[in-house]
Amino acid sequence: MDSDEYQRLALRSAPAGHTEQDRLLNAALGLCGEAGEWADTLKKHAFHGHPIDRAALSKELGDILWYVALACDALDLQMSDVMAENIAKLRARYPDGFSPERSLHRAE
Repeated sequence: MDSDEYQRLALRSAPAGHTEQDRLLNAALGLCGEAGEWADTLKKHAFHGHPIDRAALSKELGDILWYVALACDALDLQMSDVMAENIAKLRARYPDGFSPERSLHRAE
């Protein structure tokens, strides 16, 4: 499945009739909530002695993707375009791959 197909299929479960502002707010709050759930799962592993729960982490990443799809739709963007733009930015920032030196002294 590619990102644009995911976006199209995911949005079938988005609530209808909301304004752009409503969808952006829903996406922003949803991203924060799901990222918190993802982090909480890692916290339990790192600090509470739980085994790493890959299934739960995968589920939360899926929920995060759903909210990314909603945000893209609200902004009339395709996920594939956002992804390509991000890769272009990373290639420009780290042309030879990540380096701590370039990270510390990067020009924006």
